[in-house]
Amino acid sequence: MSEFDERVVGGLRVRIDRTLCVGFENCITGAEQAFVLADDGIVAFVNPELVAREQLLEACDACPVDALTVWDEAGRQIVP
Repeated sequence: MSEFDERVVGGLRVRIDRTLCVGFENCITGAEQAFVLADDGIVAFVNPELVAREQLLEACDACPVDALTVWDEAGRQIVP
């Protein structure tokens, strides 16, 4: 499996860094439709397109180890 998992959601590019994620689940608490804890203890995407943009950004920003990175439509990193 790759060390990164990426999705483009409403123009945002969201990346999970599997090498940094330690399964705190803060992102899941913030957006349980978007993320799930996989069997290996690492966060994975479920349906991030079902989550409002601001909620998705807040959930990604809640990661205490910065395993979630988000870029906007212009390619600027906005989280963390």
